[in-house]
Order: sequence, then C-alpha cells, then structure tokens
Amino acid sequence: MKIAILADLHGNADALRALPEDADDVWVLGDLVNYGPEPGAVVAGLRARASVIVRGNHDAAVATPGDAAWKPRWRETAEATRRFTASVLPPEDLAYLGGLPLQARVTRGGATFHLVHATPSDPLYGHHAPGAPGWEAELRGTGADVLLVGHSHVPFIQPVGRAVVANPGSLGQPRNGDPRASYLLWEDGRLTLRTYAYPVETTVRKLQALAFPRAVETDLVALLRTGRP
Repeated sequence: MKIAILADLHGNADALRALPEDADDVWVLGDLVNYGPEPGAVVAGLRARASVIVRGNHDAAVATPGDAAWKPRWRETAEATRRFTASVLPPEDLAYLGGLPLQARVTRGGATFHLVHATPSDPLYGHHAPGAPGWEAELRGTGADVLLVGHSHVPFIQPVGRAVVANPGSLGQPRNGDPRASYLLWEDGRLTLRTYAYPVETTVRKLQALAFPRAVETDLVALLRTGRP
C-alpha cells in the first residue's frame, strides 16, 4: 500500500492538483488553508481524497479568529490572508476546519502512526528543529512506530531507535530553499521524501489578482518562487 502524507498546503490548489496519483490513500497533517489563493478548492480536494486529516494552527485561526497566535515576522501576512480566507470559505467549510481533530492514530501494515500538525505536547504551535533531541521524548510519549508532523515547512526523516519522526515539508509553501512541492510516501514499510514541480507562476498570478497589500504580496510571491522565508 502507498500512502501520500501531506502537510501545509496553505490554499495552494495548483500544488495539490499536480500531486502524483499513484498513492492508495492520502493523509494530511494540517494547515490546509491560509496564505494561498484557493482555500476552497484545497478543502474540497482533500475531503475527496484524504482518509485522515488533522487540524493545523492556520485552520484553527481561520475557523476561530481568537485562536491566532502569529509570530511577529508573519503577523501582517498571516492576518491579511486569514481575513481573505475566512471571507471566501462557506460556513460549512469553516465548521469543518474547526472540527478537525488535533491528533490522530492510525495502524497500517503492522505499524502504528501518530499524526499531529506540530508536536504531540503542543499540537498547534510546538516546534523542535530537525534532529533535535526533543523529538525523542515526543515520540516516546505517543508509543507509536512513526510520528508524523508538519508545521515547520522543512522536510526531514529522523530515526529514533527503532521508530522514526518524519515531516513531509510543505506541499503549498516550502521553506527549505526548494520551491518544489514536498511530501512523504509510505510504501512497503518504508518512508521516502518526494518532491515535484508544479506551475508556481500560475499560483503567483492568482495571488496578485487578489490585491493584497504590497508587503503581503511580496512575502507570499517570494516564498513561492524561492522556497525561502
């Protein structure tokens, strides 16, 4: 069985449409929306294709504005796009995002997976750098064979004893210096990181048509084109 594991799509429907269709299932580690120009298309696409989806901090912020806790560097951009996203999504999509579970546990092929957007100890905002020792305690607390996380937009696979912590990176807004869409593939008991190109300039034109403040547009376009924050 092949499982595509996605995170941090951020309303980038062009990246989602280009996802290879060779997987038998799709799991999503949160942040379906915000920043990108097509949140509704992403929500609809994932609801049709994914069997497991957990809530990210941007999903929570769009569904319930009081839940936003933006970092100062991203506050203007995140809040401007949050207002846009909340204004274009229908009430049923907002309720869906707000009702997504914070964490999920799944067993496939004899392996137990724990899915969360950030960390098990802080599902929406927790953070450890790739390779940091903090991941060992997070994984141990779940008792899972595989801990799947997103949030940082930086892909990694970190063995911890006989278990593993893995982050697929971002499908819709990479921040590791590679603008290609990034995801994980689980196949025959093995995790691999995958990347693929998608029509970035198409997404850029859609963003530019929304007439965000200049600083916001500049931030978003630079991220899409360079994969660097």
